Amino acid sequence: MPAVDTLELVTGSPTDIAAPSVICPPPTLPPRRGGIITRLPPQFRHSSAQASSGAEQSLEIPPTICPPADAEPIASPAARTMGSVAEDSTAAAAAAASVVFRSKLPDIEIPRHLSLQAYCFERLPEVSSRPCLIDGQTGAVHTYAEVDRLSRSAAAALRGLGVGRGDVVMALLRNCPEFALVFLGAARLGAATTTANPFYTPHEIHRQAAAAGARVVVTEACAVDKVRGFAAERGVPVVAVDGAFDGCLELRALVDAAEPLAADEEVGPDDVVALPYSSGTTGMPKGVMLTHRSLVTSVAQQVDGENPNLYFSKDDVVLCVLPLFHIYSLNSVLLAGLRAGCAIVIMRKFEIGALVELVRAHGVTVAPFVPPIVVEIAKSPRVGAADLASIRMVMSGAAPMGKDLQDAFMAKIPNAVLGQGYGMTEAGPVLAMCLAFAKEPFEVKSGSCGTVVRNAELKIVDPDTSASLGRNQPGEICIRGEQIMKGYLNDPEATKNTIDKDGWLHTGDIGYVDDDDEIFIVDRLKEIIKYKGFQVPPAELEALLITHPEIKDAAVVSMKDEVAGEVPVAFIIRSEGSEISENEIKQFVAKEVVFYKRINRVFFTDSIPKNPSGKILRKDLRARLAAGIPSSDNTQSKS
Repeated sequence: MPAVDTLELVTGSPTDIAAPSVICPPPTLPPRRGGIITRLPPQFRHSSAQASSGAEQSLEIPPTICPPADAEPIASPAARTMGSVAEDSTAAAAAAASVVFRSKLPDIEIPRHLSLQAYCFERLPEVSSRPCLIDGQTGAVHTYAEVDRLSRSAAAALRGLGVGRGDVVMALLRNCPEFALVFLGAARLGAATTTANPFYTPHEIHRQAAAAGARVVVTEACAVDKVRGFAAERGVPVVAVDGAFDGCLELRALVDAAEPLAADEEVGPDDVVALPYSSGTTGMPKGVMLTHRSLVTSVAQQVDGENPNLYFSKDDVVLCVLPLFHIYSLNSVLLAGLRAGCAIVIMRKFEIGALVELVRAHGVTVAPFVPPIVVEIAKSPRVGAADLASIRMVMSGAAPMGKDLQDAFMAKIPNAVLGQGYGMTEAGPVLAMCLAFAKEPFEVKSGSCGTVVRNAELKIVDPDTSASLGRNQPGEICIRGEQIMKGYLNDPEATKNTIDKDGWLHTGDIGYVDDDDEIFIVDRLKEIIKYKGFQVPPAELEALLITHPEIKDAAVVSMKDEVAGEVPVAFIIRSEGSEISENEIKQFVAKEVVFYKRINRVFFTDSIPKNPSGKILRKDLRARLAAGIPSSDNTQSKS
């Protein structure tokens, strides 16, 4: 699926719509107006008061161009061949009456011609001697000039291992400065980086590395043994960032020996630079192709402009505790921090005491978190208001956060602004951002996940009919803009099912936009389970479960959990004569998957609800959980 090149109003295709003989052109998008932009056929026009609660959300319909409201609709030639004028008029109303929401902030010029690394280092002369990456474990500080030079040396080292334009490097790493050097080095060569969790099992790592076509794996001591099988099978070099190991190359030695790359390889804006894996709305993990254009646009939507949506300055110290293999941290922490010239304190793993020490030692001002970290801070007796007093902004993403949790957390960080964002890997990933984070902030509501980012369009559609919905009407959230993915790697069918023909990416999330343009998430269409912000694809666990000889069929759904948000639980039909227990099933799964994909509960059942095509009816299973599990077939959990 090609990247979206233009931002256009949502209208039906001329071949699908019964249009007036004089077609209304799309209205010019007002550069400094927020709210909705609506385009309706003239016979369905309403006053601005009907469409919106405020003047800023008035209908953008040029009255001097459109026919009068009582004009007789005239079917287009294509539409006339498909039915009566009356039928065509109905189709026109459904297709053309699309309500599009845009940012309250003005659109900005985005330097799409720049590669991602050139964009991030565009202001290098201004910040060259300032701290860039601070290793929270060792205290080592690398300036912007040093990171620029070391990333060029990393590029030369990777090129010496055969990496070139269009190739893929796997970064199987926890947070460390070397992650940034490898990512930027690969980008300088025109290569892409596929990021993966080093705590994955060997099977999970092998599957992603093979699917991505990794030419080199860069990892660390805790994961070296997990990649040996893949490396031996494919003849792929393994590079370790934290020492010399048998059969592995050492990154530091390679970088020290390499002459820094004199000039970056020439890349196109649609070349892939990041290849994270995501399950999307359904199915197995798939490679998400994020291009230079995608990520430059996404970062710019957040931190660029006279009034940035996410105001970072070169005086900020940003805490990087969220894993860089997750797109939220890679995009909104590392890349956004580099673009703004911030100092980035890299924390290898979360531990409450170590976090407090780093905040105090380095004067951290910006703290991107996820709700589980917020919960830990809110409940920890070890954290007082004075401990985190330097923090001015707390960003939360990857999972929803309720008002009670926000209130408890703010008692610990009273000087900070707390807000949420909303993202999806396939969307680049940021769809919405809290406007309290802006340089000139807006008032926001508790529970909102922000407003749509600038230079993008958002709409809400009925998940059953695809009809566009207006304010305060829950439906599926769709996003369009140059920040969204190019598509899924080697999976055109999944791409087509996610990005429609008009360039709208369907998120699978149910939400609404209120009268103040704030977005609220209320439900999820997609099957994916979110454990502390990590994706758990039910299909992956089901495929694993049914390989067990004593399991006839299986279905996996989410169950609410106070700490994790959601946990995976399994409904199991035993094979005839089997007495397999819950603990045996849990142990079987735990051996094959990373910790957050482990089954939390097992419920044995006589049947699994499915539709006529065989698709599991997960809503029915979640309804059983909500009702306390018992059902007509005596579903029970047994250890």
